[in-house]
Amino acid sequence: MKAQKILSLVNVSKQFGHKTVLSGVNLDVYEGQIIGYIGPNGAGKSTTVKLILGLIDGYSGMIEIFGENIKRNNYTYKKRIGYVPETAELYENLTAYEYLVFTGEMYGLTTKEAEVKAFTLMKEFGLEAAFHQRLSSFSKGMKQKVLIISSLLHDPDLLFYDEPLSGLDANSVMVIKEILAKLAAQGKTIFYSSHIMDVVEKISNRIVLLVNGEVVADGSFEELKQQSQEGSLEGIFNQLTGFNEHEEIAERFVQTVSGGNLHE
Repeated sequence: MKAQKILSLVNVSKQFGHKTVLSGVNLDVYEGQIIGYIGPNGAGKSTTVKLILGLIDGYSGMIEIFGENIKRNNYTYKKRIGYVPETAELYENLTAYEYLVFTGEMYGLTTKEAEVKAFTLMKEFGLEAAFHQRLSSFSKGMKQKVLIISSLLHDPDLLFYDEPLSGLDANSVMVIKEILAKLAAQGKTIFYSSHIMDVVEKISNRIVLLVNGEVVADGSFEELKQQSQEGSLEGIFNQLTGFNEHEEIAERFVQTVSGGNLHE
């Protein structure tokens, strides 16, 4: 049985003023895929996600989600999406309970459904004692767990995660990676963006590399490895983005720290 197409970008381009941020991006994404969406800063990753989510407009080309052109849709598709941005604005005067119940209600859950589900998920993360505490008192890792819970309360079919492991300890990272794998096994589709290449390499079954607004690589890690003759995703990334100065920069940096370059 052929996997269902969840998301399609056809010749999508976007400009901000005279600057081209995306240039003819074509991408078909299917259910159950964990897409590692990577690229250097300014490559257009965040712009792609914001266009898909309807947070910005003014693009050329076509974007379809769940078979519907988002320009013709009344944004009902958003109820089937979960999103954790890299930098999220939390209502820090609210308690975790208030924030999560409010989020759940926005996605159509009843107050009771949202409360029970939120508390159960907080408990799985070991945060049940903080359920009624203000978010302003939470550590970065605790806030990140609340954001991940809020993205999953409504059981979405399509997830967008931008640096979701930020601030998490090693045990929590293992839990989140396992959660993502199990969600994908259920048929959920996950867009995962991170600068931590070894994590992307381990959890993604497909990797899309964006450079200067264009897709320059698309395939599994094994496929990309064979094409580039590099042994790691970091090596592939450096080869395809043309960045190979990391050793020289590190050498000069350490020499300066040690006082070696100060009098040159």
